[in-house]
Amino acid sequence: MDYNKIILIAYIGWILFASLVTFFLFMKDKKMAANGGGKVRIKEKVLLSFTAVGGAIGAFFGRIVCHHKTDKKYFSFVILLSLLIQILAAGVLTLLAVRG
Repeated sequence: MDYNKIILIAYIGWILFASLVTFFLFMKDKKMAANGGGKVRIKEKVLLSFTAVGGAIGAFFGRIVCHHKTDKKYFSFVILLSLLIQILAAGVLTLLAVRG
């Protein structure tokens, strides 16, 4: 297996892991908010940071499934921009792996 394929597999693994974590962070924050927000909530910058470093897919589905942060325009912007960048990166890595 060549180096480019290893990088692609590692990247996809990271995206899946980060997305799963991000999805559960959105779920947890929504539950905390639904319970009156008395507990310490997950900070928005934490949710956005996880989104930006690989969890855009999880954030996208977390918003839909949990109906969380749907009125925040900057969340929409960060999620969509991160999703686009992460998909483009996967595309470039796939091309490099195929050309190998």
